[in-house]
Amino acid sequence: MTPRVAAAEASKVEPEGFVAALIGPPVKLFDALGQILLLTMRTVWWLVRPPYRLSQFISAMDFVGVQSIFIVSLTGVFSGMVLALQMTHSLRQFGAEGTVGAIVAISLTREIAPVFSALMVTARAGSSMAAEIGNMRVTEQIDALVTMGVSPVQYLLAPRLFASVLMAPLLCVLYTCVGMTGAWVVAVNWLGVDPGTFIANTEKLLVTDDFWMGQIKACTFGFLISAISCNQGFYAAGGARGVGIATTRAVVQSAVAILIANYFITNWLTDL
Repeated sequence: MTPRVAAAEASKVEPEGFVAALIGPPVKLFDALGQILLLTMRTVWWLVRPPYRLSQFISAMDFVGVQSIFIVSLTGVFSGMVLALQMTHSLRQFGAEGTVGAIVAISLTREIAPVFSALMVTARAGSSMAAEIGNMRVTEQIDALVTMGVSPVQYLLAPRLFASVLMAPLLCVLYTCVGMTGAWVVAVNWLGVDPGTFIANTEKLLVTDDFWMGQIKACTFGFLISAISCNQGFYAAGGARGVGIATTRAVVQSAVAILIANYFITNWLTDL
């Protein structure tokens, strides 16, 4: 075969290959979404079925919630401080620095606290869920649970899903509180904003709907973190490398899902 003929043959695109390349990614996406949905439905179903292993639920709540307090508090206080620093300098040009407390409070309650606390939980707890369950999968510990007549979905996944949905809103509240503390320190103690005006405007402009928007977002984000991370770990394969890939996918997919869901929830609740 001459070089010219070989080049002509190589340039041809088979119709089957073109169609496969075109529809392959959407099919994989819907397959992954369906897998997550089915496993999550099984997990929710096992949540309401006995036996109820209270120790597993308490351990999961401690892992997701209590052990995340430090990182959530640390990021929360600096988020509030930088918000207050930026807002005070910007609003002082217009003589409106007294509203900095209300602006920071609304920003934290509605957007920053639920999103940032969820991202911290993803980085700390979500990655660990995927790695731990994935390691159990590749070392056949999950198969051992099935052999002993124990549902791995109930034993491993249900407590983590419950703990994530329960603890994410509490961590969101913690993030808001420490963020406002940091904002107070910067705005009032360092930049000279009147403390009475700071508190009065916050009480006047921050409403109950702001709080509930943050809580709804936090519950949704906690659900997404657990559903995605547990799914990645539960179906991990390929030894240590497969566990690493599953952990990476869990963190990336959870973070992307949080940001996408944040937009749709904000749009939905704003229109109500």
